[in-house]
Amino acid sequence: MPELVKVAMADLKVARDPAVLITIGLGSCIGIALYDPVVKVGGLAHIMLPTSKRTTGDNGSNPMKYADTGIEMTLRKMITMSAVKRRITAKIAGGAHMFSCAKETSSFLKIGENNAAAVKEKLTQEGIKLLSSDTGKDYGRTVELHTKDGSYVIKTIAKGSKVI
Repeated sequence: MPELVKVAMADLKVARDPAVLITIGLGSCIGIALYDPVVKVGGLAHIMLPTSKRTTGDNGSNPMKYADTGIEMTLRKMITMSAVKRRITAKIAGGAHMFSCAKETSSFLKIGENNAAAVKEKLTQEGIKLLSSDTGKDYGRTVELHTKDGSYVIKTIAKGSKVI
């Protein structure tokens, strides 16, 4: 039976097979699954915001909250568990439009869309191939990363479940 590893909001976890990493309540947040298929090490980050390099507000005190620093930390932790960066691939989910006003107003309110764009940009910068994504729309998601095979299960109330 695989170990169930819960990932909280603004958190990340890394595990080796047999394990299932799970995070719940992805609205505008993004669940970033990273996986090395050779050593069967997976990492799951639950990020809330696009970048730690903001000039106002939060001082970046929790690096796991942001796409840029969260991805970097997940990669570092995976590498300490024998993952090799060139083999690591990514799958992402979340980034929903949780507020109807966010669909038509300033980019500041399009948090989910901004999160998805920042995650994709950071993955490209790191040389990590994005295999699949399920982002946007107007509903929340719960995700599971299975370390035995890298499958990423996305569960929703209205749309059911799917594997990417």
